[in-house]
Amino acid sequence: MSYSIDYRQRVFEIKEREGLTFEETMKRFGVGIATLFRWQKRMEPREKRNKPATKIDMERLKKDVKKRADAYLMERAERFQVSVSGMYYALKRLGISYKKNSASPQGGRKGTYEVPARNKAV
Repeated sequence: MSYSIDYRQRVFEIKEREGLTFEETMKRFGVGIATLFRWQKRMEPREKRNKPATKIDMERLKKDVKKRADAYLMERAERFQVSVSGMYYALKRLGISYKKNSASPQGGRKGTYEVPARNKAV
């Protein structure tokens, strides 16, 4: 959770009015000195990262999805030489979100479950 803009402005108003150094301001308000320097450069908090994907070529990924629509996330990640989570987020940026299991779920099969036999003490 970030500090409100009003609070940030009040911190700097008091710093200027009382002639405090950054260290004194840090001690008085309990805010880290790096935070104070960051606030001095930019008072408004950043909402988003605003950085494009650098490792994955998105056009190449679109073509790969069209060519191999049923590929697993792990397979795509190996082809692009990135992590599985990185591939997940790249596909999410493209608006492609589907899940695929590597094994069939056992609960969906009917009539194959056997009740294990119990040993009864006589």
